[in-house]
Amino acid sequence: MLKDNFNDLLSFMVVARERSFTRAAAQLGVSQSALSHAMRNLEARLEMRLLTRTTRSVAPTEVGEQLFMRLSPHLLEIEQELTAVRDMRDKPAGNIRITAGEHAMSAVLWPILKPFMAQYPDIHIEVTVDNGLTDIVDGRFDAGVRLGEQVAKDMIAVRIAPDMRMVVVGSPAYLSQHGVPEMPEQLQHHRCINMRLPTRGGLYAWEFERDGREMRVRVEGQLTLNSLPQRLDAAEAGLGLAYVPEDSALQAIADGRLVRVLDEWCPSFDGYHLYYPSRRQHTTAFTLLVEALRKSSVIA
Repeated sequence: MLKDNFNDLLSFMVVARERSFTRAAAQLGVSQSALSHAMRNLEARLEMRLLTRTTRSVAPTEVGEQLFMRLSPHLLEIEQELTAVRDMRDKPAGNIRITAGEHAMSAVLWPILKPFMAQYPDIHIEVTVDNGLTDIVDGRFDAGVRLGEQVAKDMIAVRIAPDMRMVVVGSPAYLSQHGVPEMPEQLQHHRCINMRLPTRGGLYAWEFERDGREMRVRVEGQLTLNSLPQRLDAAEAGLGLAYVPEDSALQAIADGRLVRVLDEWCPSFDGYHLYYPSRRQHTTAFTLLVEALRKSSVIA
């Protein structure tokens, strides 16, 4: 009964507004006879006459006019809410929280986020830069960014960057003074710029591979830095050799400010992935961001 009343009341509102069965039927997508039948059924259930009909026109009765005036604000509110829902589809909105490492943020996320946020001004994004392996569930993040090998098996992982590699670089002045290492183990006799691991607190052992032979070298030096730009700057200043993502050093290498060494010992490995819990329902805003990041890896 409630459903019938609602549908018929909606039809009545259109008839009362248009003062015409012909125009109202066209808007509602029904026949004039079906619309007239619905109005008679509504009047019968309410036991009152709502419309005055003539051969040329239709108009609300006094009771019908009062009903129309009372329901109009509510109908307008419903239409506004439906419009807002459609706008959410056409103009996605919402909040997204992401955690990512320093290099992932600068090399992958930020170049995509800038045009993405300009395209969707109602989507608000918060990025926490953290080089540790953050638990995104405990931290209430929607997603995180890690290298493919670091993503837990119970997460959905979407590749957002191509394979990457690390390189050992030093300034021409440093290499001229201290020599060029030919083997990874020779790094133990060089001044190297260390990086402390955020998860365990130890110093990162530089990883190498060649012809199936893997090697981890614990280096020593005067300086330990967690910031990638500072490690690059320190290497350019001749303070030692640095082990950095290749893409971060390409410009300095091209300009001659840095020189790569042990290149044949630096293999490629799985690049960055966006990861998130498989059980979580996602908003349109989140889905759009995932797609934008996924496409970036294809373009790259």
